[in-house]
Amino acid sequence: MDLKSYLVEQRSCIDAALELFLPNETDLPHSIHKAMRYSVFAGGKRVRPILMLAACQAVGGETGRVLPAACAMEMIHTYSLIHDDLPAMDNDDFRRGNPTNHKVFGEAIAVLAGDALLTEAFKLVSDPRHTGGCDPAALLAVIHEIAACAGSCGMVGGQVIDMESEGRHDIDLATVQYIHTHKTGALIKASVVSGAILGGAAGHQLAAITRYGEAAGLAFQIADDILDIVGTTEEIGKDTGSDEARGKATYPAVMGLASAKNEAQAMMDEALRSLECFGAEADRLRDIARYIVQRRT
Repeated sequence: MDLKSYLVEQRSCIDAALELFLPNETDLPHSIHKAMRYSVFAGGKRVRPILMLAACQAVGGETGRVLPAACAMEMIHTYSLIHDDLPAMDNDDFRRGNPTNHKVFGEAIAVLAGDALLTEAFKLVSDPRHTGGCDPAALLAVIHEIAACAGSCGMVGGQVIDMESEGRHDIDLATVQYIHTHKTGALIKASVVSGAILGGAAGHQLAAITRYGEAAGLAFQIADDILDIVGTTEEIGKDTGSDEARGKATYPAVMGLASAKNEAQAMMDEALRSLECFGAEADRLRDIARYIVQRRT
């Protein structure tokens, strides 16, 4: 199966599971559940949950057991997008080619929809009806990993520095790297680490996949920075050039477009090197690393 077919198959599997795990629109309160589902099912590549399943596969684990945690990761990612789009933050009108959550449901419901998705994610991953087949110690480690990578020392912290850096001309490369490794990279790393833990990874396997996640996560955001310049509105699902217009701290802004492309390639190469201790069982992780960078760069 080629990568495109694999991604389509895995995305379909994840969407079916999300349909099962999310509250239905007919459940009270209708408005919040409709808003949650609107953003979760508004599109998206499902990169993070797919990475979690691929990491589990790489260490010889059973991917079915990881599916609830993978869906929880997508809920957390979606919550972050809803909040990121709010007028108080990036004030975006479109996400994935559709009106943003607050444009459809209002700011108050959008805030609460994000809050609900974050909470629902931890409810799901700790629910013995869905994760009872997982080793309890491994599951606790995964809950801790996801929480740490989503909180103030992870994704939220990256968002804070991103907002505080906007419009400034004295931002250096170290600051941009901090923003990228925390705001975007942290959840990508948590995805592969969680998949490996639930798959029963040995110590050396977990260390290798952790390095992969760190490199792939940084490559992903650098590639997004580049796409904001060279991509089209149809490709990225929102207006292009928005980073430059807002004075965002990005790799192209600090080091130039050509050097940013080289850095994305270097991070992809580092991700691939980290998997040298694996055989063909990690080929999907390798394919996804290449896909992350080669989307348009």
